[in-house]
Amino acid sequence: MQPGYVLIVEDVPDILRLLEETLKFKGYQAVTAFNGQEALEIIRRQKPSLVITDIMMPKLDGFGLVHRLRINPETRDIPVIFLTATYVALEDKAFALNIGATRFIEKPVNFERFLETIHELMTSEVPAPALTMTEAEFYEGYRQRLEQKLNQKNTQIARDERLLTTISEDEKSTFRASLKMAMNERDELQRLLSELQIRIENMAKS
Repeated sequence: MQPGYVLIVEDVPDILRLLEETLKFKGYQAVTAFNGQEALEIIRRQKPSLVITDIMMPKLDGFGLVHRLRINPETRDIPVIFLTATYVALEDKAFALNIGATRFIEKPVNFERFLETIHELMTSEVPAPALTMTEAEFYEGYRQRLEQKLNQKNTQIARDERLLTTISEDEKSTFRASLKMAMNERDELQRLLSELQIRIENMAKS
């Protein structure tokens, strides 16, 4: 890896490949990771000039990744762009900015705006974000975001399961694939919440 590279963190291979090819076509050196844990290992070897990350990912999601970058003095100043289709409520955006995200872009990505944002962050001096949250405040805000998304996902799954009984056989294959994806996301949210609850309990004991 050369200094000045852009790190893309995304767990959906097709999206990751599209982002990587778009940046390389524009002349950027792009390095990829499938989750926040992989991203941290890459960053330890060579700091990127910019991180572009999804929020909802296995092992370590975007919120956890940004939190770890911001509490480390060596990585605190790396600009981070959040790309997300899941966390798009005003509360999500406010939390993302409060923990230190530099920009927030919703999926599907508007590539003109996306490339303009990358150019701006790669060519301008971006001030390091001020740390406005304590560790306890981060975990509490994170828990609220996860619980809200889990409730929404459960509502979506219950609605889709009802709809599955009303559609034609021709439509069911595509619909079942979408339902399976929603269930996988629900399971990931539940896993993250369980891990987070353990961290919160351990902090309370210490």
